[in-house]
Amino acid sequence: MTVRSRPLSPHLQIYRWTITMAMSIAHRATGIANYAGTLLLVIWLGAAAWGQEPLNTVNDIYGSWFGQLVLFGFSWSLIHHMLGGLRHFVWDFIIGMEPGQREALAWANLAGSIVLTLLVWTVFVWMA
Repeated sequence: MTVRSRPLSPHLQIYRWTITMAMSIAHRATGIANYAGTLLLVIWLGAAAWGQEPLNTVNDIYGSWFGQLVLFGFSWSLIHHMLGGLRHFVWDFIIGMEPGQREALAWANLAGSIVLTLLVWTVFVWMA
């Protein structure tokens, strides 16, 4: 009897990376990131409840280039996660499950999240 040295189950070294795999991982990662981003909102609301001085401090931090970068990333995370949820909702109805359709929806999820984030921030900056 020959003993074979092979993995007991498939793993990432066997699978070929696909856009649907990457978007699935990104959906989970943005879900986790949204918890951290929500903490930023809680900090801002807490500072507003605490008084004008703490609110000014938090606004200064969020208004810095680094704070704006973090808020931009958080808004992209929210939009990307929302679109990913809609993609999964469509799949729940067994729509778009063919190989080409799955990839198209995944690319649309990525492109849509980037475009919508830039649109939101363009409007936000324009109104400010």
